[in-house]
Amino acid sequence: MRLLLIADKESESREQMKKLFAEEGYQIKLANSVVEVLREALKNRIQVLLLGMEFDNMLAVELIPLLKKCNKDLMIILVSDEDSLPLLRKVRGEGIFFHALRPVTPEDTEELRLAVHCAFEKYPHILPGQSQRLQRLEASA
Repeated sequence: MRLLLIADKESESREQMKKLFAEEGYQIKLANSVVEVLREALKNRIQVLLLGMEFDNMLAVELIPLLKKCNKDLMIILVSDEDSLPLLRKVRGEGIFFHALRPVTPEDTEELRLAVHCAFEKYPHILPGQSQRLQRLEASA
């Protein structure tokens, strides 16, 4: 199952991304709060997260380190209206998978679609309920 979580304060953008990726065959979940995003990351329910620059009154640069502590394998794609170099350096250092501009043009949409596809391809596949440590132990046996 390819589960994509979308966490963005802009409802129009959230709905646009939901429609795009539902048409691509992904299972989509829209987050309503930071608590929900953290819970999903902790339980390893999601593989890829589309995260806006601000969500639920929290900046992405504050949220990303928390998410990576909850699930270091989570593929985070930061979706923003800007491409500020200092900001990008900071979030890349925190471990995002990709930074994409908010899909406004067909090129932006295609870039985001490809980024999500690549993120799912790179995500280490874990069976539901199976811990990452147990999976590694089984692989080495």
